[in-house]
Formats: sequence, C-alpha cells, structure tokens
Amino acid sequence: MTTPEQVPVPGDEKDWTWVLERPCAECGVVAGDIALRDVPGLVAASTQAWRLVLEADDVERRPRPDVWSPLEYACHVRDVHRVFDERLRLMLASAPGEAARFANWDQDATAVAERYAEQEPEAVHTDLTAAAHVVAGRYAALAPDDAERVGLRSNGSAFTVRTFAQYHLHDVLHHLHDVGVAVDTQGVRAHPSDTRSDEQ
Repeated sequence: MTTPEQVPVPGDEKDWTWVLERPCAECGVVAGDIALRDVPGLVAASTQAWRLVLEADDVERRPRPDVWSPLEYACHVRDVHRVFDERLRLMLASAPGEAARFANWDQDATAVAERYAEQEPEAVHTDLTAAAHVVAGRYAALAPDDAERVGLRSNGSAFTVRTFAQYHLHDVLHHLHDVGVAVDTQGVRAHPSDTRSDEQ
C-alpha cells in the first residue's frame, strides 16, 4: 500500500529561463541583476541556510504528500551543484565560438532512483556544502573572456556562462524559499518565512 510519503511528486516541466529576464514573483530573486563576480560567494554562503534547514527535527516531513520535504529539496540542491559544475566544465572546455551541449538531466527520476527521502540529513549537508564550494571555486576562477562562452540545454535553451551562473544561483535560492526560508542576494541573508512554495 502506498503511504503519503511515497506519493510521487509531480514533475516540473516549466521553462524557468524567464527568471533571467524579470524578477521571480515567488522568491523575489532578480537573477538577471546578479553580477557574475558575486555568484561564487553567494553560492557558498547559501550552504549555511541549508545547514539550518537540515538541522530541523521535521526535515523529513512533507508539507503535503505530493510536495518534497526539506530533506528532498536539499538532496536536489546538492545534485544541482554537481550537475551545474559538470556543465560549467563543458562550457569552459569547448573551443571558442562553439557551444557546449548538455545531456538531459531528469531531476524527478533522480529523486526516486537516489531515494532522496531516505538519505541522512547530516551527510546531505556535508555533500551539498562540498559540491557548492567546488562549483563556487570554478566560478571564482573564471577568466574575463569566459563569461560569454555558450552552452545549450537539450531543449535548446541557450546560456552564456554569465546567465548560466545567474540561473544556477536563482535555483538554489528559490529552493530555500520552497522550504520556508526567505532570502535575498545581499549576502544570502536568510529569514524565517511563514510561506512554503509548492514549486520545485
């Protein structure tokens, strides 16, 4: 028998690249205004907010059967850092003037296959922090000419390294909003929030 915790979470098939053009009405982040030079520090700083999330007693509880728990969101963010680091390396390795092509990543299938709901919060935070610092370090080491290198998602969406980094940071901060943390990009200040978004 399927329990509420085992109900599959509906996949998110929205194209979120619009957040590069206008403020996100849900989390308030204005991704397109974030300077590339600020991304490494903001990505690294976000791990402290995730630490607090993962220390909560009810971290494994879903707000609704069809919405991820904070633990599951944290697992997703850990894997987002890993996937974005791999894609950033592809962009930096491609020849000037050529676009790197990203393999499709099914985040919903990954959540099921990796049993996000059963992972240990402390281990998740350790791995999330490590992954965040790796990709933050790669952003910090970018040369000025790297900002306009191009990458293509499997659906055809095109990014430069600059917009890729902005999109990445929005994703991380938006998921903090999803678990009830209000954030801004002035040092990733995290504040308690009474609202938990249902978006992934």
